[in-house]
Amino acid sequence: MKKIILLAAALLCAAASFAQSEYNYQRRSLFEQLPIRGNDIVFLGNSITDYGEWQELFNNRHIKNRGISGDRSGWMLDRLDPIIEGHPKKLFLMIGTNDLAAGISPGEVARNIEKILDRFQEESPWTKIYVQSIFPVNGVDTKAKSRNHWKKGAEIIKTNKLIEALCEGRKNVLYIDVYSALVDEKGMLDKRYTNDGLHLMGEGYLVWKGVIEKYVK
Repeated sequence: MKKIILLAAALLCAAASFAQSEYNYQRRSLFEQLPIRGNDIVFLGNSITDYGEWQELFNNRHIKNRGISGDRSGWMLDRLDPIIEGHPKKLFLMIGTNDLAAGISPGEVARNIEKILDRFQEESPWTKIYVQSIFPVNGVDTKAKSRNHWKKGAEIIKTNKLIEALCEGRKNVLYIDVYSALVDEKGMLDKRYTNDGLHLMGEGYLVWKGVIEKYVK
C-alpha cells in the first residue's frame, strides 16, 4: 500500500511539472487588462519570447510582448481573445518547443498552430502574421537543465517543416526561418547564444532581431 501511495505521489508530481503554472495564469490575467490596438505589433510565444525586451530592441513603442514562459500551443489557443479583439497590425508567433518536451507530437503542434492561424484569419483578417520556426536546442557542454527539450532536436526539424507547409498559400501569413541563423554545424543551438541549451543570451536575441527586423519595420 505504501508503495502505491508513493507511486501515486510521484505521478502527481510529474503531472504537475507539465501543468500550466501560476505564472501562466498571472500573465494571462494581466494581458486581459492590457488592450491591443490596431497599430500594435504583437510578439506571441513562450519563455524565449517572454524574456525578450522587444520594444527596446526595435525602439518601437507599438510592440507588445505577449510571451508566457512555459506556454504551449494548446494553452495559447485559450488566450487569443484579447489579442484578436484588438486587431493588431502584425503578429510574430513562435510556439512548440514546450509541447515537444512534454511528449506532444509534431503533428499536433502543427494542428494547433493551424487553429491559431484560422482564428486570426477569420476574426482579424488584416493582421499580418509571421510564424517563426522553433529554435534549435543544445545539450552538449551546457548545464542542460532542460533535458526534455534538448532531446527533441529531430522533432523540432520535423515540426518546422510542417509549420512551413501549413503557412504556404495563406493570405497575410509568412513563415520565417530563424532556426538556420542560430544552429551550429552539428545541428544544435550555437553555444555562443545560450547558457542553458534552450534560452537565448543577449547575442542570440540580436541574431533573432537581425532575421526579423525587415518584417517588423
